[in-house]
Amino acid sequence: MSFEAYISNIHAKTGKMPEDFHAIAAEKGLTGPHIKATQIVNWLKADFGLGHGHAQAIWAVFKRSGWVGGP
Repeated sequence: MSFEAYISNIHAKTGKMPEDFHAIAAEKGLTGPHIKATQIVNWLKADFGLGHGHAQAIWAVFKRSGWVGGP
């Protein structure tokens, strides 16, 4: 499955795109250099019912966009 397919499937399941998850994460204090993958993945699994691979795809977008993790 391509990365784009992962994002498309997440959107189909939740109605949300990575930017939407970022806005929610920011409200919950889940953005910034101190945030680790486990925090985001666990949140996405618990609150949105995403599987591990799909949650990891969102983490990848967060990381690539500079929304989480250090330099």
